[in-house]
Amino acid sequence: MTTALIIGGGIAGTVTAMALRKAGIDAVVYETYPTDATDAGAFLVVAANGLEALRTIDAHEPVLENSFPVGRVEFISNTGKRLGNRPMSGSQDGGLGSVTLKRATLARVLREEAVRRGVRIEHGKRLLAAHTSPDGRIVCSFADGGRAVGDVLIGADGIHSLVRRSIDAAAPRPRYTGQHTVCGYTRDAETPPDPDAYTMIFGKQAFFGCTTAPDGELWWFCNAPAEEMSKGELAAITAEEWRERLLKLFAEDNTPAADLVRATGDAIVATAAYDIVSTPTWSEEAMVIVGDAAHACAPNAAQGASMAIEDGVVLAKCLRDLRSPQSAFAAYEALRRERVEKVAAASAGMARRTAPGPVARALRDATMPRKLDRAGNGAPDWLTGYRIDWDEPVDAQTARRRR
Repeated sequence: MTTALIIGGGIAGTVTAMALRKAGIDAVVYETYPTDATDAGAFLVVAANGLEALRTIDAHEPVLENSFPVGRVEFISNTGKRLGNRPMSGSQDGGLGSVTLKRATLARVLREEAVRRGVRIEHGKRLLAAHTSPDGRIVCSFADGGRAVGDVLIGADGIHSLVRRSIDAAAPRPRYTGQHTVCGYTRDAETPPDPDAYTMIFGKQAFFGCTTAPDGELWWFCNAPAEEMSKGELAAITAEEWRERLLKLFAEDNTPAADLVRATGDAIVATAAYDIVSTPTWSEEAMVIVGDAAHACAPNAAQGASMAIEDGVVLAKCLRDLRSPQSAFAAYEALRRERVEKVAAASAGMARRTAPGPVARALRDATMPRKLDRAGNGAPDWLTGYRIDWDEPVDAQTARRRR
């Protein structure tokens, strides 16, 4: 194998390209947008497992240099009761921990690192169709009239993936999770949380989280139950309207959430949250999907970026070690499917519990302190404790047994 065509220049696409290059496989990334434009407003967490996956391909330093660590999470109920805290990474194993940064920053630094390593990224390349030629190679056609030919096609084209539909026309469509994720930034908070902590608030009607950046700016997000809206409808809502909506959601709570929303100016952005918990078919012949194209998580578990990073590294190992694309794709799926579906299902469950009833709230407040004590006792964490050994060979039979 000599060339991989990667559709999508986001997190999954650029990490996959770098991992393939480390594996000795050339990769070209084709990005729809004509520039490096991306969602400038939202922020995210790259968890310990995501950072450790980046470290396997020596790509973690640019992320660390452009983010800030958060060591612990403190939980508060809607009544103001402090439910306890736990390490942000889920377990304290001496690793890299977890970091926070804007989505646009993460996408930019990964692209820059990929280009520095010699990865070619072509912008303004919207995929129209892909097919396998008689000689077994992949042929891609783009909206600008261009074509590309390669040995494999990797769909890193997100939750609305065309590659996913090319592999399986009956593939599931994104499911609305019933919530909007609203992000805001303010320097006018009277009592910002500690810089080394996330404060997570179980509001009566919505979930709220916040942390303080090293420069003193407070970053907050809210997962708010809402009817589905189009992108145009969301974009038409002003910052003032978002403040009014969120203030109503937190008006009955005895927490800092309402004050922090009230202290925020125009720096508010919102997106509708979708997921795909399971995609039956990940590959066909010389085509395969990674990241959100294969399994999109609701934002509640804060694992979307980390799952995409893991995917790219594992897929590159499989293509490095196995003789045919089909055997490599089968091993990749065997190594990844159970884990990513478990994460997506867990995140979907969190989304459903964004605004529980009074009985569920009382049970949560009574039992969570004990759960947090157990989570903080140093025991391995299945979610953030996941590690990839780059040097361990991938064997098709071993991969199937591990599933």
